[in-house]
Amino acid sequence: MIKIDLITGFLGSGKTTFIRSYIRHLLEQGENVCLLENDYGAVNVDTMLLSDLISDRFEVEMVAGGCDWDCHLRRFKSKLISMGMLGYTRVIVEPSGIYDPDEFFDTLREDPLDRWYEIGSVLCMVDPSILQKLSDEDRYVLATEASCAGKLIVSKMQQYPAEIVDNLTDLLNNCLEEIQCSRRFKPEMLCTKNWEDFTAEDFEDFKNAGYKNASYEKRQIMEENGYRSLYFMEKGFTQKELEEKTRAMFNDPSCGNIIRIKGFFEEDGWKQLNATQKEYKIEPLPKGQDIVIVIGRDLSTEKIAGYLGTPAEIHVD
Repeated sequence: MIKIDLITGFLGSGKTTFIRSYIRHLLEQGENVCLLENDYGAVNVDTMLLSDLISDRFEVEMVAGGCDWDCHLRRFKSKLISMGMLGYTRVIVEPSGIYDPDEFFDTLREDPLDRWYEIGSVLCMVDPSILQKLSDEDRYVLATEASCAGKLIVSKMQQYPAEIVDNLTDLLNNCLEEIQCSRRFKPEMLCTKNWEDFTAEDFEDFKNAGYKNASYEKRQIMEENGYRSLYFMEKGFTQKELEEKTRAMFNDPSCGNIIRIKGFFEEDGWKQLNATQKEYKIEPLPKGQDIVIVIGRDLSTEKIAGYLGTPAEIHVD
């Protein structure tokens, strides 16, 4: 059977960064790997960040949005069926930052997928910045993603004091209690190692982390949670313009709760933009696409368009 992993985490938690290293390890172990980007948006720039790894033993597939939830779920199942006949030994599902893990489990219980796929590991990325402020919907999403995870992996620990782990553990347990889930975490159950120091043994641990069967109170908030993405295509911004506009939007409360701004631009070669309230990064990239994506909650399209122009697309995550 084909092993299939689910890697969850809030927007900007570092899923793609982790997946790059995880895929490298799997390839070194002789696996034939496919990454399935299960995203409700019609454009997913993260696939470009993995293009240099593509080979005869690694491919990237995508289930795009542009339809309602039921249609998206059918596309997810159809994609898995078609992939089941292509000789992969490991499939990794990377969903959008706001995701109901039950979609993953329920789909894999259906025929013929239950005969082709075996769940390997469910991994949840946690960024300590979520301690700042979470809405009720955010707390629910965090709890559901953590409840079934075989391993919780904390990102960007080098930016925080060690005692942040106790605060994260308390937050996770409080969120689990709110949805009447009996699972609880202790600080030592969280992986807090600097990601740059991960060894082959660490990745084998993640590969074999498994998952948990956890029951909790189900809430119907996933389709109307206030999260949106605004896409701005072919704007031709310079690096200086993007930095000025990005910082201005984060500091303008009338834009809404902007969580992340990412994308690509071309100036002396392709470069990647990845920005949050705390971090602004520009990195070179072999190839890209002229696009800026603003992701957040309760975004004001009108206000953000005042900085970036008319968006090419809007979608709910």
